[in-house]
Amino acid sequence: MTFDANPSDPDADLMAAADDIVAAFQIDGEPVRGRIVRLGPATVDEILQRHKYPDCVARLLGEMLTLAALVGASLKFDGKLIIQVQGENGLEGPIRFIVAEYRTNGALRGYANVDGVALAQLLAQNSKPTLPELIGPGLFAMTVDQGDDMDRYQGTVALEGDTLAEAAALYFAQSEQIPTRIRIACAEANGPAGRSQWRAGGALIQQVAGDSARGDTSMAWEHASILFETLEDRELVNAELSAGDLLFRLFHEDGVRLFEARPIETACTCSSDRILALLKQFGAEAAADMIEADGFIRVRCEYCNKSFDVRPEELL
Repeated sequence: MTFDANPSDPDADLMAAADDIVAAFQIDGEPVRGRIVRLGPATVDEILQRHKYPDCVARLLGEMLTLAALVGASLKFDGKLIIQVQGENGLEGPIRFIVAEYRTNGALRGYANVDGVALAQLLAQNSKPTLPELIGPGLFAMTVDQGDDMDRYQGTVALEGDTLAEAAALYFAQSEQIPTRIRIACAEANGPAGRSQWRAGGALIQQVAGDSARGDTSMAWEHASILFETLEDRELVNAELSAGDLLFRLFHEDGVRLFEARPIETACTCSSDRILALLKQFGAEAAADMIEADGFIRVRCEYCNKSFDVRPEELL
């Protein structure tokens, strides 16, 4: 299903105002395609609140989650996309690594590994650190996982750019050789009862390569890129501005078609069975060293922060 991203289109209310969606779009008659993501309290806020990250870390992880959904929604098979940014050994910044995972069923999760002492020292000097200051010299990686019986594909490039969007665009230029523009944002906003809630949003456009039928697509791409760069962070996280309204604001002169959205939800793959299987791989001697004073082996999932209490006899 598609509809014109136009407030007057009677079909535009089907999903355009919804949170927690990803949708593809196409500029009418032009060799430019894109996707848009909107994340609200049930997804990005829930994930970020589990760990009580400092604002700069939460904002970066929110952007990572948005980017994972933007890119992962293009996969044509059942699987998952993992995006990871990490520092080089010995040269890391306060964020050792940060990862976001999008499954093609719409499940989203992510977490950050942070050196709290190093981050406090950085924030004492600079309250708004850039991506290189948070990560240090590092790598940007995208991994496509099609399941246990299939090989993984991973593309890795040096981490460059002051923002995650810049780093991701450089990845596409270097690794995928696809001209890409990306805008992502994550910010806090007042929610019910005055409680602050995280929101995130993002959009990307990509140039469709020219061929004998399309001819040279560079001029159309340059035109769309200029319009796309007028997109503001506050628009991406505005709960009152629908995806359709946002695209109409950008591309109404050319016309834009918004395809039916797919829902996104926060979901983790951890379970008692998975934890038991993991612990059994360590062997009896290593497992014995993990037993705490109360007699349990305690394992915490880094993604959802859920704790699992395992009795040693369950490993027999």
